[in-house]
Amino acid sequence: MSLEGLHRTVSVPDRAAGFWPQWRAFVGPALLVSVGYMDPGNWGTDLAGGAQFRYGLLWVVALSSLMAVILQVTSARLGVVTGKDLAQCCRDWYPEWTRVPMWLLGEVAVGACDLAEVLGSAVALNLLFHIPVIWGVVITAADVFLLLALQRVGMRTIEAIVLLLVVTIGACYAIELFVLPETAPSFLEMGRALASPGFRRAGMLYLAIGIIGATVMPHNLYLHSALVQSRRIERDPRSIRTALRFNTIDSAVALTLAFGVNAAIMVLAAQVFHGHESVVVAGGQVVRFGPDADWIRVAYLTLAPLLGTAAASLLFAVALLASGQSSTITGTLAGQVVMEGFMRWKLAPWTRRMVTRLLAIVPAILVIGLRGQGSVTDLLTLSQVVLALQLPFAMFPLLHFTGSRRRMGEWRSGWSLLVAGWASAILITVMDVAGLPDALRSAWLVVSGR
Repeated sequence: MSLEGLHRTVSVPDRAAGFWPQWRAFVGPALLVSVGYMDPGNWGTDLAGGAQFRYGLLWVVALSSLMAVILQVTSARLGVVTGKDLAQCCRDWYPEWTRVPMWLLGEVAVGACDLAEVLGSAVALNLLFHIPVIWGVVITAADVFLLLALQRVGMRTIEAIVLLLVVTIGACYAIELFVLPETAPSFLEMGRALASPGFRRAGMLYLAIGIIGATVMPHNLYLHSALVQSRRIERDPRSIRTALRFNTIDSAVALTLAFGVNAAIMVLAAQVFHGHESVVVAGGQVVRFGPDADWIRVAYLTLAPLLGTAAASLLFAVALLASGQSSTITGTLAGQVVMEGFMRWKLAPWTRRMVTRLLAIVPAILVIGLRGQGSVTDLLTLSQVVLALQLPFAMFPLLHFTGSRRRMGEWRSGWSLLVAGWASAILITVMDVAGLPDALRSAWLVVSGR
């Protein structure tokens, strides 16, 4: 079974209990998944997009968030109806020779995601304690022991605390967007940008793929199909229909919140950074930056008009660290789902966590050691491009299974969900292929230090 320690551990009230008691019972899986949609990888790509192209990629954030809702709803549907996660379905229903390659691709996705968490946590430690980023990367190897200690509190409590921090930072960005005149954007210009999608400047396609990879995350498709099985759902048609309904609501609400945070970060980066060579912060200090600036390291400046530089940097760094650490929890769970689903291997959580983290730390240390800590944003964007390139290998099996009457019976996806899902998968794949040359070129530049 998926995630044995969590399987069918949450009871669900009878339908007669009403909407709100049922909603409270079902809410949770999508919230856990949504943390990954607000992780340091998203922050890095959103900040870079706003700083370099103003609102030019805002439509990509909106489109990728919509595609994320469609695919996560589909993933939850697979788990509820079949009682299996996506990795288990691939193992059981595809030829045996596909097992190892698909498992390795899933592990690449988990590793790429973990690289983003390593870098985000290291930058947060740098902002909080002025620890060099390369040493912050090394320190993150010890977070496995912190996570094991915190798990005694309960995963729901940890995620609730982390979610509160992310909502706090999102609320600060919302106040700047709608209240403060210093950073109020042009909503008419934003509307025009949303209504006129395209890639008008060099580099936009590559960064757009990174945004999609940061938003529609392949390991979350495996994870969501497993997390929904933590609810003790009966197998009668009425119970399944209720579970599908509330998981759809859960996904839509959680990922709409994630879209709001990502859009706000991009818009404020556009306001503060785009077209400028420097910014004046509290106390008259001038901070300069150029095209190759490490945007995530100076991103706290977007909160300066609201909280003052010191408070803003502290809040941003704490939220960034919390985001990275919370994502390591879901990343570890996703790694378990992928390994146990495809290969039926079971490892102790601390062993699984340490192996994954070491695989992420090695490339980070090598690149930062060669190029310096200014390469953090490049690494973050590259990690998200890797996620986007792996997405088709998770999306197509998911849509294949949920569209099959043989596998899903009367609960196969309806035509509207199938069309939306396949359209999303095909669009992402086309963008992957179109952007592959730029992705490979940028990967070589990051690795070679040029």
